Amino acid sequence: MARALIVDDSRAVRMLLARILRDFGFEVLEACNGLDALRILAAETAPIRLVLADWNMPVMNGLEMLKRLRRDPKTAAMVVVMVTSESDLKQMTTALMVGANEYVMKPFTREILKEKLELAGALAGGAE
Repeated sequence: MARALIVDDSRAVRMLLARILRDFGFEVLEACNGLDALRILAAETAPIRLVLADWNMPVMNGLEMLKRLRRDPKTAAMVVVMVTSESDLKQMTTALMVGANEYVMKPFTREILKEKLELAGALAGGAE
């Protein structure tokens, strides 16, 4: 079973994303900020295929976490999708240039998330 890490300071958003990802066949881990996520990734021995990260979080935001993931050879190729309320085109472009595979704006639907995960290569087409 593929594993995913959800990184968001909102418990409600983590719960919603976790439910959707479990429906798509993922085992789900959760972190409340970027630093917590990096600690989880460093401690896990089984591979994590996908990270869904919010941009705005306390302690360490999603963009800084993404930069650190891309600098580390162990996580550089990991699929990272930003799931955020940041809708400014400049910020979206920044995230993609730093290395996000896809960008999902909140609020989102299950269908939009599925499409973005397929585009990022984290989900085979047709998964329910």
